[in-house]
Amino acid sequence: MTASIPKQYEARTYPHSFSSTPRQLQPTSRTASRNMATTAGHLLQRTRCGYFQDLSRPCNKRVPGSGWGAIEGVNREHTVFGHSAHCVATHPSDQPVALAALDALVELEGPGGTRAVPVTEFYRLPQDRPEVDTVMRPGELVTGVVVPSAPEGSVSRCRKARDRAGYTVALASVAAMAHLRGVVREAALAFGGLAHRPWRARRTEAALLDTAPTAETIERAVDAEPADAVPLRHNAYKVEPARDLAREVLESLVRRPA
Repeated sequence: MTASIPKQYEARTYPHSFSSTPRQLQPTSRTASRNMATTAGHLLQRTRCGYFQDLSRPCNKRVPGSGWGAIEGVNREHTVFGHSAHCVATHPSDQPVALAALDALVELEGPGGTRAVPVTEFYRLPQDRPEVDTVMRPGELVTGVVVPSAPEGSVSRCRKARDRAGYTVALASVAAMAHLRGVVREAALAFGGLAHRPWRARRTEAALLDTAPTAETIERAVDAEPADAVPLRHNAYKVEPARDLAREVLESLVRRPA
């Protein structure tokens, strides 16, 4: 039996002037998935890590304290940012990456009332409790997603690198927004496929702010965030495509008319 979701609990996205969110979804999932999926479902997807999905293997996220095979095992698709000794799983969804770059808020409702949490703070890093993915409290539901209006003239774009075309998770992805008026007045960039949550590239953003968006400036800014990456045995290759995607997206934003 299928239970319907009460109307007041359907996730919603407010109209905004960004183009990243729909473009983040269009090439990365099947039509059937796009037609049936909800925004809350995208937000609350769990990792595709093979160790999490395989019940015969130890996994601290699935069974706390059981161990984490991926750290010393096959970790080609795992994190390069923000992991701990207990978990190296990535968040699989594409939409939250765009929402993180757009400074979106997740609206929650539960026994304690309502509250709004930035997407960038909605997900936890694994630390010593990798079984807890988000900051949601017991009994809370996602009731909405608020995307603030962009500054007039802002441009945005997203890109995704994956093993094959079709319905598959990102090895690395980027969503970015820029507001240009001769120099970079505002910039936001988030990586997907590299961490336990969408990873805001704060160092890259800071390096871009108030600079002329030349190829050299973008190159230096793009190099700032990956410098802090801590790859695992099998996934050091992720850093270069992530850097290339960020460079390509930022350079395309500079060329695009506002």
